[in-house]
Amino acid sequence: MMELLKDKVAIITGGAAGIGKSTAALFLKEGASVMLVDINKEKLESTSKELNSSHLDYCVADVSNPADVERYTAETLSKFGKINLFFNNAGIEGASSSIEDYPNDVFDKVIAVNLKGIWYGCKYVIPKMVEGGSVIITSSVAGLKGFKGLGAYVTSKHAVIGIMRVSALEFADRKIRVNTIHPGPVNTQMMRRIETDISPDNSAEVQKGFEAIVPYGRYAEALEISNLVLYLASDESKYVNGSTYVIDGGLMAG
Repeated sequence: MMELLKDKVAIITGGAAGIGKSTAALFLKEGASVMLVDINKEKLESTSKELNSSHLDYCVADVSNPADVERYTAETLSKFGKINLFFNNAGIEGASSSIEDYPNDVFDKVIAVNLKGIWYGCKYVIPKMVEGGSVIITSSVAGLKGFKGLGAYVTSKHAVIGIMRVSALEFADRKIRVNTIHPGPVNTQMMRRIETDISPDNSAEVQKGFEAIVPYGRYAEALEISNLVLYLASDESKYVNGSTYVIDGGLMAG
């Protein structure tokens, strides 16, 4: 069977866990070399051991620090010689609190990681990419609609659509396509933290509440999101640019 990403080099931020980790495994299977980027060194090390590939390397970096973004870009070029694919994925959920009560320092942190991290990624990585490359930015259904108590997260995930649209226009002359993905709730540790933050004593009920708003009646699995990322990374999507891809079991249809 043909490998969809044969000889391609990918950077995946937020690569140590969740959707990033799942996508790294899929990209490797499809023939890519992968640079995992994350702020958590221990998780990066354990994920690298688990994925166990000579086509994999990792870089400990804070995506909200422009010097770190330049460094993980340079390390990828040094290790693999080029960059074809960029999964600009790292993000944090922040607090579950009304705007009125939202802690200012947590708001600043969410904006730093979820918005500046995406901005710096596009600023420093895309200019170094090979012509015809693909950039996939992780937004959320929270980038398309509001959710009470998740104001900073919703704000950041709306804002990255603007970065995507401008990048799609600015890099089109080099045939580098830029798109966003918009998952609904995904069965990852991030959702466990959100559930617990909303109701420390009854997180299972919070999960049931989220599942109830999804017509499919369940969370997505990380691999289901990764399969969409793979499509957008592969040459199958080479005319797709500047688009928002919802993957939510029908949540946004209602």
